[in-house]
Amino acid sequence: MFLLWARWQAGGVTMAKITLSNLRHSYYPNPKTVDDYALKQIDLDWQDGGAYALLGPSGCGKSTLLNIISGLLTPSEGQVLFDGKDMTHLPPDARNIAQVFQFPVIYDTMTVYDNLAFPLRNRGVPEDRIASRIAEIAAMLEVSDMLKTRAAGLSPDNKQKISMGRALVRDDVNVVMFDEPLTVIDPHLKWKLRSKLKELHQRVRATMIYVTHDQTEALTFADQVVVMQDGEIVQIGTPVELFERPNHVFVGHFIGSPGMNVLECELRDGGAFFQGQHVALEGAIRPDMTGKPQIGIRPEFVTLGSSGIAATVRKVADIGRHSIVETRAGNQKIALVVEGDTPAQGDKVFLTFQTGQTRLYSDGWLATTQEAAQ
Repeated sequence: MFLLWARWQAGGVTMAKITLSNLRHSYYPNPKTVDDYALKQIDLDWQDGGAYALLGPSGCGKSTLLNIISGLLTPSEGQVLFDGKDMTHLPPDARNIAQVFQFPVIYDTMTVYDNLAFPLRNRGVPEDRIASRIAEIAAMLEVSDMLKTRAAGLSPDNKQKISMGRALVRDDVNVVMFDEPLTVIDPHLKWKLRSKLKELHQRVRATMIYVTHDQTEALTFADQVVVMQDGEIVQIGTPVELFERPNHVFVGHFIGSPGMNVLECELRDGGAFFQGQHVALEGAIRPDMTGKPQIGIRPEFVTLGSSGIAATVRKVADIGRHSIVETRAGNQKIALVVEGDTPAQGDKVFLTFQTGQTRLYSDGWLATTQEAAQ
């Protein structure tokens, strides 16, 4: 509640709607082709007060995008707007942004208390309010007993806690940005810190952007996730939307464990066929589809049956609550999640796909509607 109280005292919540318009960026001085761009074309609106995540593998452009928003990097093309004001060429200190980096940014010679107080003292906040604010944030991050300790003596995870605290302690920021902040945090502490950040956002509704390659971090923190691949946005959606209806096979692969099955198929007579068998789809095939067809079905929606697609069990992994069974039909792998009794390696089985979760993709992009064919 410390930030909520502080913002009330300051006269209201400070945050911003962020608009990225026709944004492109290349690290080459004279880019010639689309492949020369680290960011190929970004058009995006983040509403004020939202919790967002940029999710994608290393090299997809998410950190480049974050650095452009923060002002550490000027884009080759396009604009960055805060509440409609062009910020594209303004330096970081003119944007009122707090940023937490992958590795802690703190002053080792200062105590934990002075590290947390530093951003507030720079802005002339009275010492009594600083003390109250630090007491609150230290309790939230569970570092109250370390306030008199010099930062140089802290463990890596506690140093990152202090770095996060320095960003969160301010009440005048437009946006708080996290660039893979849990990299150095012990695994058993990550869930706790993610939960705290989520709780904090729900209370104060400050605009927060979280950059990560870890789907669990993104999906547990954000209300809206932006999935990136090769400098492009392939889908924006809630965690449920990304899991249940991937707009691109990359999203299906990247989100979920195991990822979505993507199966080569053929189209004829207005339908999709796999291994010679007709496969019912969630809806109608888009009439403008012309690319390479593939069926996408998540392992959670594949079941064992007495008829269906013939397959052979190749591997069984018991992970506690259920088992992940890997099968092969022809030369294609199909994974499924099985609860209860599982087949053994080498068994011959039949697989069925849940129709409402079976989708057609064309050159990687979703090519079925959610309405049944007439």
